Amino acid sequence: MPTAAPDPTKPVSDVLLIGAGIMSATLGVLLNKLDPSLSIQLFERLDTAAAESSDAWNNAGTGHSAFCELNYTPESPDGSIDISKADKIAEQFELSKQLWASLTADGTLPDPNQFIHSIPHMSFVWGSDNVEYLRKRHAALVQSPLFAGMEFSADPAQIAAWVPLVMQGRDPAQPVAATRMHLGTDVNFGSLTRALLGYLAAQPGATQHLGHEIEDFRHKDDGIWRVKVKDLASGESRIVRARFVFIGAGGGSLNLLEKTEIPEAQGFGGFPVSGQWLRCTNPAVAARHGAKVYGKAAVGSPPMSVPHLDTRQIEGRQELLFGPYAGFSTKFLKQGSYTDLFRSIELGNIRPLLYAGARNLGLTRYLIGQVLQSDEERMAALRDYYPGANPADWKLAVAGQRVQVIKKDKKEGGVLEFGTEVVTSADGSVAALLGASPGASTAVAIMVDLVQRCFPQQAQSAAWQAKFRELLPSFGQHLADNAALCRVVREHSHTVLGLAL
Repeated sequence: MPTAAPDPTKPVSDVLLIGAGIMSATLGVLLNKLDPSLSIQLFERLDTAAAESSDAWNNAGTGHSAFCELNYTPESPDGSIDISKADKIAEQFELSKQLWASLTADGTLPDPNQFIHSIPHMSFVWGSDNVEYLRKRHAALVQSPLFAGMEFSADPAQIAAWVPLVMQGRDPAQPVAATRMHLGTDVNFGSLTRALLGYLAAQPGATQHLGHEIEDFRHKDDGIWRVKVKDLASGESRIVRARFVFIGAGGGSLNLLEKTEIPEAQGFGGFPVSGQWLRCTNPAVAARHGAKVYGKAAVGSPPMSVPHLDTRQIEGRQELLFGPYAGFSTKFLKQGSYTDLFRSIELGNIRPLLYAGARNLGLTRYLIGQVLQSDEERMAALRDYYPGANPADWKLAVAGQRVQVIKKDKKEGGVLEFGTEVVTSADGSVAALLGASPGASTAVAIMVDLVQRCFPQQAQSAAWQAKFRELLPSFGQHLADNAALCRVVREHSHTVLGLAL
């Protein structure tokens, strides 16, 4: 974090957070724990926190740990299964659970039952080739300590015992297979975000401003950012000064990052993808399914569109969702503007946008097909996972908006990324998070990395290193290479959070 001698007549915050979602909430609490003397301001344009990507109805809420997401374990041309990405994501989610457990133990977070629950994570496939793929995937994953205990079955009776709805009415001659991890979780990131921000708001030197929109940025030679903020209720604008700025505004981050005019922002673009769910309205049906069941994504579809029959705990009720069905909108936020995409286009990113678009025509065709789907076609997709589904028990609901990252590439001109990307200025005074899945689940790992990049001197100090290890027992170590450590930290986190072991 840069240092400067500020004008004593004008207050300067140490940290300015933009967006009241899981990323800003995680970063704010993490920095407060590392150094309680830091002054922190948060600005959110909506009048409620966690109302966009972090809201329970707007995200998958799986607690992405690669237990069930088949797109994290691609099959190589030689037929082997690459588990490197699965190991990485599983380890990152373990880090999230470690922080939540530490914050629960010290009273920062309330009863964890308000935001996290145990639920088996399953992968389900049909067809001989897919059954063989899943068998090989299971054999590869169980070699890693992070996936110890994963079960595999190609027995329809066993799968029916695990998830009755999935097998009800299915052709008995159809080859099927499933894997199951009982250590899976369901996370309500909306509730978690609001709990974190509730703690942060009560800390000395921390303030939160809802209903405030960021209009512009200026970075002066003194190292201080001048951020123009508009109070949407009064219509008045003012300048807020800060040493460090984090842009965690979900789909809105790209346009704000461009306004900073930092060189590192050049060449980034965004491709918006919207989503919809089928929500089960029959509690008796929802009560019969107790798992998150993921399948294989359609060819050309984005990762956020991997189909899943998903048990959720939302507002004290067990819900059952299927989807998401992808769609296209020029909005970058669910409550954004249809001009968002067009306002993000600049001279510096036109070429990457065009190249990425030309190389992803299959994705474009897929999205058009999804937008044009009929109710009958959506039900047909659901019946792949629940053959006995009754249309009267399901209602279409709008999910969240995601913006996939497009970035400049020397060899290909522009590439479409499906993960998350942290962009930081050379001096570390501003950072922005772009992208989508599995962002929320890996927020802790992303923010720990960001802190080390943007606060390098403090992060290497003995005090901060000790605090990192206190909050994150596996900090600086790899669980995929250490079965004993993986078992110990996982058992501790699950015990504190009241999760299955």
